[in-house]
Amino acid sequence: MNDRLLLLGLLRQSEMHGYQLYDFIERNLTACTNLKKPSAYFLLSKMEVEGLVSVAETRSGNRPPRKVYRLTAQGERLFWQLLEENLVHYTPTVFPDDIGIAFLDQLPHERAIQLLQKRREAMQAHLAELEAIPPHRGSASLLIRHQIHHLRSELVWLDALLSEVQSASVWETGAQTGCKPTESKA
Repeated sequence: MNDRLLLLGLLRQSEMHGYQLYDFIERNLTACTNLKKPSAYFLLSKMEVEGLVSVAETRSGNRPPRKVYRLTAQGERLFWQLLEENLVHYTPTVFPDDIGIAFLDQLPHERAIQLLQKRREAMQAHLAELEAIPPHRGSASLLIRHQIHHLRSELVWLDALLSEVQSASVWETGAQTGCKPTESKA
């Protein structure tokens, strides 16, 4: 649903050929989608069959022909429907990189601190990349601002966790609450 909304929304703004679409996504929207080029082309072909986009081939000089995609009236209607569904929908965020935190107390204290500090450095570097992105027109800038806000919040949380680990309270709490798995008696 979100990939369709993305492609339909971009085509609503301007007709484009596939490379232009993917290049725009790659340069500007990787913070909100992981749509890859083959998937984008597959989806565009599918949307053409469904009548959501029309395709015209253009040729420029000696270059191979390009397919230029344009939104149809049916695509326009679906865009509005998907936009409204997306804006009211909330999907809880899942943090797959946090699995290791569940086992943090299995590491030696100093090693846990070192690894969390390396994670912090990586997060800080990513934040610097996001903050270096030139301003975008329109609401696309909101996506980048959301990512920056989220990453800053994550850094605050990670700093609190580092402080907790440095004081060794994570290890003490884990031992007191019996968070370690029990051995099976097979």
